[in-house]
Amino acid sequence: MIVNLDTDFPEERFAEGNVLVVEHAGQQVERRIVSVRFHQGRPVIAFDGIASIDEAEALAGAELKVPAADLAPLPPQTFYRHDLVGCEVLTRDGRTIGPVTDIEGTLERSLLVVTVKGGEVMIPMIDGIIVTVDSGERRIVVDPPEGLIDVNLTGPGGKAPRQG
Repeated sequence: MIVNLDTDFPEERFAEGNVLVVEHAGQQVERRIVSVRFHQGRPVIAFDGIASIDEAEALAGAELKVPAADLAPLPPQTFYRHDLVGCEVLTRDGRTIGPVTDIEGTLERSLLVVTVKGGEVMIPMIDGIIVTVDSGERRIVVDPPEGLIDVNLTGPGGKAPRQG
């Protein structure tokens, strides 16, 4: 099974012997990695209990997750994707921007993808813009520079809306 990565720690996540939660077609099953090799930067893994190509192909599109109990603590001001997606983003003065629907970029250059009326906004996760992250309260407070929200607004299909 070839994996499309959504982690900053691929060698750690996909090490032989690790257990992952395989989420597919509404079901979650824990599977142990029995072998792994990397091809063009992507892991090619074999799971215990998946004996044929047909069984592996049936998992196409599955989401692989680390069991919550196995997640390593992160350094301060670093968050797992699932800690941020779903958080409400507010400005320092209390204005609601919208919910985080995705995270893009690398660990060093992460962007919050926030759904707003008329499209999406990408907000850089950098000091000076991100004021507080309270994943327990599901709230992120930001202090965007003037114009950041409007400049980064994209409409359907990723295109900026026309100015009339």
